[in-house]
Amino acid sequence: FFHFYAGICSALKLTVPSHTIHGIEGQPLHLSVDYNFNATASEIQIIWLFERSQSNPKYLLGSVNERVVPDLEYQHKFTLIPPNASLRINPLHLSDEGNYIVKVNVRGNGTIAASQKIQVAVDVPVTKPTVHTEPSSGVVEYVGNITLKCTVDRGTRVAYQWMKNGKCLHSGPNYTFS
Repeated sequence: FFHFYAGICSALKLTVPSHTIHGIEGQPLHLSVDYNFNATASEIQIIWLFERSQSNPKYLLGSVNERVVPDLEYQHKFTLIPPNASLRINPLHLSDEGNYIVKVNVRGNGTIAASQKIQVAVDVPVTKPTVHTEPSSGVVEYVGNITLKCTVDRGTRVAYQWMKNGKCLHSGPNYTFS
């Protein structure tokens, strides 16, 4: 389910996802945009910009009618197929996390314009965890403690949960977590 909100500027309606779009590092990501207007257009311009926090927006690519004008630096990464205003990013990198701004200008009798912002978060898949025991023999009879350490090499928003015989373990007299 996508929840959309529309930005209305004069007779031009521009619709984008209203929530943060999550993409996976190394995979393609599609930013879905719809626009419609009730005017006669002689020229339709679509512009895509990218901004990270505390930095100025960068031009990615744009189109006038059906002709796409890419920024040469990014031409192999971003795709726009006018008259559709949707943007395809392929492949997605961690550095692509931020805000994507789409602006549509329609020239007829006058010019009508609308712009919207789409927030993109990039997730890195979690690698298989490794577990180390101290003492390394893993044998503690009657007295003493054993420490289990779990680590992952890569992954965003990692959460750890220890289980014993299929049941979640919680802090108590027998278990401590750090």
